[in-house]
Amino acid sequence: MGKKKRGGGFGGGGGMPSGGMGGMMAQLQKMQRDMQEAQAALETETVEVSIGGGALKIVITGHQRVQSITLNPDVVDPNDPEWVTDLQDLLVAGINQAIEQSQTMAAEKMERITGGLGGMPGLGGLLG
Repeated sequence: MGKKKRGGGFGGGGGMPSGGMGGMMAQLQKMQRDMQEAQAALETETVEVSIGGGALKIVITGHQRVQSITLNPDVVDPNDPEWVTDLQDLLVAGINQAIEQSQTMAAEKMERITGGLGGMPGLGGLLG
């Protein structure tokens, strides 16, 4: 009687998907290209936030770069001693809200590409 060979490793009919390592590497390379394209697109894609009943409008990119801040001139009252404080509060709240929405937009765009693989243990920096 001869010895039976046990399957194992990558070539022995184990658990590699069809296409083997080459196919998996091609898929990862495509995913990386798609992510690079998405990152480039986020540079110009914007989110617009309006706060204070339209008193302040902030436009921010997917890279969290503020493009513009527009203050509605109808709300400007230099005779009101609390106006500066109110404006500062609006700016802080508006910028924080714009950053959060921009980050959500970027995360959703990446999630569509990776399908949730970014958090998989063992992939390290392969997807980013």
